[in-house]
Amino acid sequence: MAWILIVFLILLGGLIAPFGDMLGTKIGKARFSILKLRPKKTATIITVITGGFISSISIGLLILVSEEFRQRLFVDIPFLQRTLDESRKALLPLQEERKKLENTINKKEKELNKLKSDVKEFRRGNVVIKRGQTLFIAEVSSNPNIKLDLAKIYNSADRYVQKLVIPSKKGIKNILLWRSSDISEIEEVSAKGGNWIILIKSATNVLKGDNFVFVYPELLKNKIIVRNGEVITSEILEKKDLDYKNINSKIKTLLGKTRDEIKLRGSIVNEITTRGDFIKKIRDTLRINQKNKYRLEVISLKDSKIADPIIVELEITKLKS
Repeated sequence: MAWILIVFLILLGGLIAPFGDMLGTKIGKARFSILKLRPKKTATIITVITGGFISSISIGLLILVSEEFRQRLFVDIPFLQRTLDESRKALLPLQEERKKLENTINKKEKELNKLKSDVKEFRRGNVVIKRGQTLFIAEVSSNPNIKLDLAKIYNSADRYVQKLVIPSKKGIKNILLWRSSDISEIEEVSAKGGNWIILIKSATNVLKGDNFVFVYPELLKNKIIVRNGEVITSEILEKKDLDYKNINSKIKTLLGKTRDEIKLRGSIVNEITTRGDFIKKIRDTLRINQKNKYRLEVISLKDSKIADPIIVELEITKLKS
């Protein structure tokens, strides 16, 4: 059927084409004009129309005779177009995910390269200072001689770090390397007033014997973290908790919560110091009566700012039934 249709279309085109050419020639000779065009241009238009007529007849016959052609033209092509549009819309979120994934991969590659660099430094020699390690802590208060006070702090930090990195050498100055903008910023902020804590931290890993240590500062407002007599954290002891094993676990958990609490408030101290034989006091209290509920409290024994040691005692109080 398809071959017959193709042969028919070829013959039809062959018959109509000479007719169109002949018609264009006669119109040209008759000097016929359409829309005030020259006869030659009119003949050309007639020939073009004849060619379009051939194409129209060919498509019309294909639509009329071939069911497959109708299916492709009116069903498949619109369906494919809709599918293509939907695919493009579905592809947009995937492209965004791809960008996010590429960004994550790039970030992880940077972290990996940093880790490789750190490992190389560790393998290359004896690391005495780690990147980000706090090397020196000092308190500074705003006053007319603030620049002189800061200079003394820098010198003290320099001498301290020198003992860590090159203890065998004497009299070396300026082992610490700062960015001038960091020093200017510290002087500018601290001169505005108030009490501050300056932390001097290492910018890189440092090997024993290195001649220079790159550092950067952190300036923190020296606020009070806990006050004398303040209950920092507390825990209720139920009847089931009143054996020594559970009490020791509760005390350890409570001190851990206390460390988290003072860190949350801004303390830069890592450990808590306990005073008094609180274990004996707790045991003596529980030995008297184990049928009540008790409150276990961590109480501060002094006012402490962000760099001060946190000194506490534990107290146990019987709750009313």
